[in-house]
Amino acid sequence: MRKLFAIIKESLTAGEDTDYTGIGVRRAIVLLSIPMVLEMGMEAVFALVDIFFVSKLGEHAIATVGLTELLLTLVYSVAWGLGMGITSVVARRTGEKDPQGAARAAMQGLLLTVALGVVMALPGLLAPEALLRLMNAEDAVQVIGADYVRIMFGGNVIILLLFAINAVFRGAGDAAMAMRSLMLANGINIILCPIMIHGIGDWAGFGVTGAAVATTTGRGIGVLYQLKHLFAPQGRITLRSIPFSLEPSVMVTIVRVSLGGVIQFVLPSISWMFLGSIVAKFGSAATAGIRWRCAS
Repeated sequence: MRKLFAIIKESLTAGEDTDYTGIGVRRAIVLLSIPMVLEMGMEAVFALVDIFFVSKLGEHAIATVGLTELLLTLVYSVAWGLGMGITSVVARRTGEKDPQGAARAAMQGLLLTVALGVVMALPGLLAPEALLRLMNAEDAVQVIGADYVRIMFGGNVIILLLFAINAVFRGAGDAAMAMRSLMLANGINIILCPIMIHGIGDWAGFGVTGAAVATTTGRGIGVLYQLKHLFAPQGRITLRSIPFSLEPSVMVTIVRVSLGGVIQFVLPSISWMFLGSIVAKFGSAATAGIRWRCAS
C-alpha cells in the first residue's frame, strides 16, 4: 500500500527532470495514466456542478443546461479527437528529442484549434433559439436558454483550447500539468456558480445564464494558467520562441491523425443528441430527469 501511494504521489508531482523514455514502459504508463484519468474525470465535474446549482431554478433551467450540453458534445468530440492528434504528433517529436519540432507542432495545433473554435461558435452566437428548437426544447426553455447557449457556444474556443493545450502537455510528458489546469478551472467554477446563478446579498444573480458565465470564466482562467506555463522560458515544452505562422504540412499531419478520433467521438455524440431530442418531446421534466440520470 505504501508503494502504491508513493507511485500516485510521484505521478502527480512528476517534474521536468522525469524522462519517461528512459524508464520502464509499464512504469511510464502508470505514471502518465493516473493524472490523465483524474483529468478526464474532472472534465465531467463542470456539468455536474452546473446541474446541481441550476436545479434550484426548476425543470426548465435543468432542461436548458441538459440540452445545451448535448449540443456541446459535438464540440467535445472535436476537442477529444483533435487532442489525440496533437498529443500524438507532439509525443513523437518529444520522443525523437526534437523540442523545437514538438513546439512547432503544438503551435500549429493551437492555431488550428482557434480557427475551428471560431467556426463552431457561429451557430450558437447567431441562432441559439434555433439550436434549442432543433433539440425540441419547449418555448420556455428557448426563452430562458438563449443567452446560456450563446455564451457556452461563444466560449467554445476556450473549451477547445483547454483540451488542446492539455493535449500538448500530455504529449510532452507533463500529464500532471494538464490535471492541475482542470483542477484550477473546476475550483473557480465551483466558487462562481452559486454566486453567478443565485446572486449574493441584494443581488439576485443571472439565473441559468450565470452557470454559463461561471463555467466559461473557470475554463478561461484554466486556459490562462496553461498559457502561462506553455510560454514560460523553461519547461518540458515552451512556445516562447515559436512564431505565430501557419505551417500547412504540420497542420495536415495533425488533421490526418485526428480524423479517426473525431469520427469515433462524433458518432456516439450524434446518437446522444438524437436521444435527447426525442426525450425533449415529452417536456422539460423528462429532459431534466434524464439529464440528472446521465450526470450521476
